[in-house]
Amino acid sequence: MTSPPTLFDTGLLARRRARAGRIGGADFLHRAVAGEIAERLTEVKRSFTDPVLIGPQPEVWAEALAQVGVPPPRLLPDGDVLPLAEGSHDLAVHALALHWANDPVGQLVQARRALRPDGLFLAALFGGETLGELRAALAEAEIEVSGGLSPRVAPMGEIRELGALLQRAGFALPVADVERVTVRYATVFSLMHDLRRMGATNALIERRRVPLRRATLMRMAEIYARRFADPDGRLRATFEIVWLSGWAPHESQQRPLKPGSATQRLADALGTSEISTGEKPERLR
Repeated sequence: MTSPPTLFDTGLLARRRARAGRIGGADFLHRAVAGEIAERLTEVKRSFTDPVLIGPQPEVWAEALAQVGVPPPRLLPDGDVLPLAEGSHDLAVHALALHWANDPVGQLVQARRALRPDGLFLAALFGGETLGELRAALAEAEIEVSGGLSPRVAPMGEIRELGALLQRAGFALPVADVERVTVRYATVFSLMHDLRRMGATNALIERRRVPLRRATLMRMAEIYARRFADPDGRLRATFEIVWLSGWAPHESQQRPLKPGSATQRLADALGTSEISTGEKPERLR
């Protein structure tokens, strides 16, 4: 079996998160997303006794979960290896960090194994449209000024791909949905300052080791302001939040019917007549 490619410098990511904490981190996205996760838990008619919370800002999330009656969770950083015993928890929350995983399927598999049968997994992570404006402005500026591109913004998964990961990891009843949050800034430099305060700046292994040239940076700011400003002059920054949920398999859960097991024709159920064309369907190749 081949190992997944190593995209992120986890040591650098940890240092930048630590620095963000020292200078006063920007946690508004974590607070908003944690509140939404807590709201979603209120729709689950289940009491949890042994939760685990995986992510870089656990205090924010634990506070939100406590407000909806979830007991204090075990707190874990989002390392490549999660020290979780099999069947040790009935709720696992991956807290806005799965997009940093070098092996997201491995993270999901570890979380599933840690759940007891019929245990619940919930995750929120950034999706592929996150910081699309910054990505586009940087690319255009680098091509103009330097004549080429370098990896500046981390790649992030699309919702279909991420939903499929739940199935690969062995979760039952997988669900994925998406929400887009727009944050507005006076300048693109205010956005970049917030990204530093989140500990969310470039940690790609393949990143360039030299600072962004001033000419490129200023041209990027001009492009951003021209293309992504609202009528009042403030600049849009999109954060796409992908929500994932799944259950550790259990015999009590609903299961899809086997093909050909229906006891009633669709035409009868709809109150219509079935018309035969006399043609055989083509086999998919």
